[in-house]
Amino acid sequence: MGVVIAVVASALALALHAALYLVFRRWMDRDLALSLAGDDEGKRAYMLDCLRRAKGEGVRRRALQAWLEREAARYGQ
Repeated sequence: MGVVIAVVASALALALHAALYLVFRRWMDRDLALSLAGDDEGKRAYMLDCLRRAKGEGVRRRALQAWLEREAARYGQ
């Protein structure tokens, strides 16, 4: 019985760790997009939309910052 408890507790701990990792990564991506927008509310909404598009298009995390910077430069053109 003790082994079952240890296995369940370990599995729950790993699941919690994975969930927190994904949530924190999503927050970091959102903060990156908003930091590129500054205080302009219109640009903030545009950058959040760009972030959703990037995720939909499958932009890899390594390329996300450069992709968002290009989109931020296009704002208002």
